[in-house]
Amino acid sequence: MIKNTSPMSAAFERLGIAVALLAAMVTGVGLISVFGEPPKAPVAGPPPDQELEPAPVAPGSVAPLVEEFLPQHGPGGDPVRQWADQVAAVVDIPARAIVSYVNADLAMREHQPGCKISWATLAGIGRIESDHGRYGRRLLREDARPSAPIIGVPLNGAPGIRLIPDTDGGALDGDPVHDRAVGPMQFIPSTWRKWATDGNGDGLGDPQNLDDAAMTAARYLCTGSRDLTTGTGWWSGVLSYNNSVEYGQKVFALAESYAEAGNRRR
Repeated sequence: MIKNTSPMSAAFERLGIAVALLAAMVTGVGLISVFGEPPKAPVAGPPPDQELEPAPVAPGSVAPLVEEFLPQHGPGGDPVRQWADQVAAVVDIPARAIVSYVNADLAMREHQPGCKISWATLAGIGRIESDHGRYGRRLLREDARPSAPIIGVPLNGAPGIRLIPDTDGGALDGDPVHDRAVGPMQFIPSTWRKWATDGNGDGLGDPQNLDDAAMTAARYLCTGSRDLTTGTGWWSGVLSYNNSVEYGQKVFALAESYAEAGNRRR
């Protein structure tokens, strides 16, 4: 059972990030798409001879906000990245992935404060789903995308695998017969289409981009007015992501360890 005094459930309150950090992020990239209701980015089929990509967000929905709200960091640089670099030195998470998880946490504090989702919970899920975008010896690039797209196995009903016929014509997963989970947070195409969010203000809702995927995962976990600082809320959210107690236990253990490491970087 998760208690309110758990390092995970109180992760940000005990991270020691200065008030100035939170103030700086109020207009930061991670919040661009969540002033008001976060826009769900439409997706379309891949262009010829290119990697699978989502379509741009409709003109006027996000683009006017990008220039206005992009953070202008001074000589000290991005405080979130600076803190992420410190945490990455003591845990096996790329600093760029930590930035994605932290920005999603901060964005939800603005958009849906009652959820109280922790960056550490998102990191726990990201570790299990794709090793933070590093599955199959990939590297997570500075643009928050893995060095090669992450596409799961076909959901064809084989032993131990769900049966999900194709829902997107292969637009996101390249498979016109069965759906496959896509991206660092492993969304099936139908779920992505419902929840897709532009998390970094580039006008795209890209499941292969961890900024977008972490923000989308945060919104998905927080649905139904969940409070993730309660045992009921946390388990409800995580089991909705993957209905397996063993999965939830692994996420919890990882999240606890990540939160504790973050607390030490005070």
